[in-house]
Amino acid sequence: MIAALFFYLFASVAIASAVMVISSRNPVHSVLFLILCFFNAAGLFILLGAEFLAMILVVVYVGAVAVLFLFVVMMLDVDFVELRQGMLNYLPFGGTIGLIVLLELALVLTSWAIAPESITNAASPSTSGVSNTEALGQILYTKYVYYFQAAGLVLLVAMIGAIVLTLRHKQGVKRQDVSTQVARNPATAIEIRKVEPGQGV
Repeated sequence: MIAALFFYLFASVAIASAVMVISSRNPVHSVLFLILCFFNAAGLFILLGAEFLAMILVVVYVGAVAVLFLFVVMMLDVDFVELRQGMLNYLPFGGTIGLIVLLELALVLTSWAIAPESITNAASPSTSGVSNTEALGQILYTKYVYYFQAAGLVLLVAMIGAIVLTLRHKQGVKRQDVSTQVARNPATAIEIRKVEPGQGV
């Protein structure tokens, strides 16, 4: 009874906060509602016995992605009123995509059959005597270790590509050149001017 009560509480707050993410006019408020949605989704994972996924959701998404996005939104001087002016032009295209996704979900819900053994596996996701975190670690670093390393390599390349694409050199900004500084000599480092008596530099 208590587990069902917490499930409905977490689920209802998660759905409400997800709706507020896309309906809030202020992007900062949208990020705060997104953090609230992450916390409630983590609570649902704990109810399912997947404490590792709940921890990852809070640590990675709330602690890094959402906070980083919040700082980016707050630091960038973006005119959101100007961005919203052309939203109605994309409404038919967005509505068509939403209708297609809704039809696909309806087809999945009406034609998909749940196997009886999947319900049993969901009730006990890990073997007896092994925690959920240990079971995931054994699978990731034994059976899927090459895929895990490949995913890390793809993320590293994506991070380097994002840094290279967003790196812009502004004109008029003085930058340090170590080789030029090391190669200096007294002739280039010192400029001697002869100042006449009674005159300034």
